Amino acid sequence: MKFLVLLTSVTGALAAAVASPHQKRQTADDFDNGGCKGVVMVYARGSTELGNIGTLGPNLRSTLNSRFPNNFAMQGVAYPADLASNFLPDGSNAEAIATAKAKIEQVYNQCPTARILAGGYSQGSAVISNAVEQLSDAVKARLDGVVFFGYTKNLQNLGRIPGFPSNKLKVYCNVGDMVCSGTLIITAAHLTYGLKTTEAALWLASKVQL
Repeated sequence: MKFLVLLTSVTGALAAAVASPHQKRQTADDFDNGGCKGVVMVYARGSTELGNIGTLGPNLRSTLNSRFPNNFAMQGVAYPADLASNFLPDGSNAEAIATAKAKIEQVYNQCPTARILAGGYSQGSAVISNAVEQLSDAVKARLDGVVFFGYTKNLQNLGRIPGFPSNKLKVYCNVGDMVCSGTLIITAAHLTYGLKTTEAALWLASKVQL
């Protein structure tokens, strides 16, 4: 496996972006607090992002809420999202991956008619990718769509999730985002996926099989 590189200078830029006063702490526990809906999305934020859905989750959530009024829930994955875990072979730590897998399975088991969506940004994409890969075929069948932004395992997995249908996955990789090319070099292109979230949410909505 290609060794992953993280530039400390751009890590500082990422930290500055996270600390921006324009970014508020964002948390979504719609499923944990409100139970089943017709559509439930499990989302994992990127490294060092605040809350449990970070910078990209809020617009995904609001757009999907508008498409499925009173019938949508977003659940953020509670995991540390530390920078060091990016260097692990799976792109995150085993506990984070197990947490995401367990949450998807909980939705599947507790909500027998719900359609399930998933997504992640940066390290969060690795968390969700590994979690989905480990799901049973029955759970995968109810997982209608997955979106990734700045997919850290994009090169290694050939733009896919192993064992998951490619037509149910949408990967957003900006031109110049070197994370998508098998490194952990953070460029400005890795920090602008907010421009893609509405498009991604509409794509997810189009995949839901209610």
